[in-house]
Amino acid sequence: MGRARRAVPLGAVAALFLERQHLARPRAVRLTTKRLGRFVEDVGGLQMDSINVLDRAHYLTLWSRFGPYDRAWLDRAVYRRRLLFEYWAHAACLVPTTTLPWWRRAMLDYRLRHTGWSAWLRRNPRVLGRVRAAVAANGPMGGADFDGRRPGGGSGWWSWRPVQHALHYLWMTGALTIHSRQHFHKRYDLLERALPAALDAPAVSADAFARWHLERSLHAMGAATERDLAGYLTFPRFRPGTRRAALRAMLARGEVTEIAVEGGSGRWLVLTRDLPALARARRAPAAARGTTLLSPFDSLLWHRERVRRLFGFDYRIEVYTPGAERVHGYYTLPILHDGRLIGRVDAKAHRAERRLEVRHVHFEPGFAEATAPTDGDERVAGGRADRDEALSGLAAALGSLATFVGADELVLRRVTPHRLRAPLARALPGP
Repeated sequence: MGRARRAVPLGAVAALFLERQHLARPRAVRLTTKRLGRFVEDVGGLQMDSINVLDRAHYLTLWSRFGPYDRAWLDRAVYRRRLLFEYWAHAACLVPTTTLPWWRRAMLDYRLRHTGWSAWLRRNPRVLGRVRAAVAANGPMGGADFDGRRPGGGSGWWSWRPVQHALHYLWMTGALTIHSRQHFHKRYDLLERALPAALDAPAVSADAFARWHLERSLHAMGAATERDLAGYLTFPRFRPGTRRAALRAMLARGEVTEIAVEGGSGRWLVLTRDLPALARARRAPAAARGTTLLSPFDSLLWHRERVRRLFGFDYRIEVYTPGAERVHGYYTLPILHDGRLIGRVDAKAHRAERRLEVRHVHFEPGFAEATAPTDGDERVAGGRADRDEALSGLAAALGSLATFVGADELVLRRVTPHRLRAPLARALPGP
């Protein structure tokens, strides 16, 4: 299995991570069917979320890579052509339909290894049968199509009606799949009816699934620690020792290589086939070129600790933080410029007014200090020229985002530090 003789710079790990996340040249090419499939294959899943203050998470994640595109085209690719399907990979995600044999194993295992459901299922066996029979007879159905009452008292997860419990369980175990969405509300159908390929996709073995799960995570990250592997594709929660045993087997077969990373603690791992790619990333003059904004649910940000280690960027989404305690804003999008996370943008789409409101642009202290004017010499590294390039890139990204969300007007409010507001405002596209 061996160990690399020379330690790999942390910057090379970050560069390969950006490449695998399709962020080495953000918004440089348009979205096509082939690129959609390749992107989701590479990153392992396209996370979905119901928050819509700006746009849905999965729409934003694709915009970050490819710029404006037709959402209806994407919906057709998912819910008509079935290029992707919804399942739990890192939270709720769209995953490639080609990976169905592997996710079928997770579905089968969920029947035995789910948590929090056993007592409920023992009390409600008829509900599962009734819900599945109704979908089989009537075709795609949503929770609102069933009669039922919420259990008394309580809130949150356990305030769902029994039918909602049943629909979720039948989805997770592969009896049903998400056929489509109406106003983002899920509609379920039999898995084999919505995805006929399921009949020809027998589940892989448990051992094969564990190895595949590790391989997909390592491919998406380029190089990773064992903690990174546990924090990237977070479903399913393997039994203690399962992941470690699979990793030992992959190391023994030479599929995975242990490497040393400069400034990186713990054991770092890379797919052996990716060693040449890591070497190329090490030699590359720059990790990335270009500017974009990232959804809070972007796969680059799935494991926050990894983001801190690789990019020195401490990020959290503050939608669940009381307003008075928020530091950066309700729904902030990290700013990626030339491979660095230099700040974040709190933005809101006012759809009726066709206006994109940029409530707050907050630059990282390191970026703001490094890009201060330096005696008028714009050739100095980190001086005004770098600042202007970053501000120009951010302005272009904001203009692209406004186009994508259908805004005719872009309004800039606060900028921190304030001295960067005027140059950013000047760089923004005109009406």
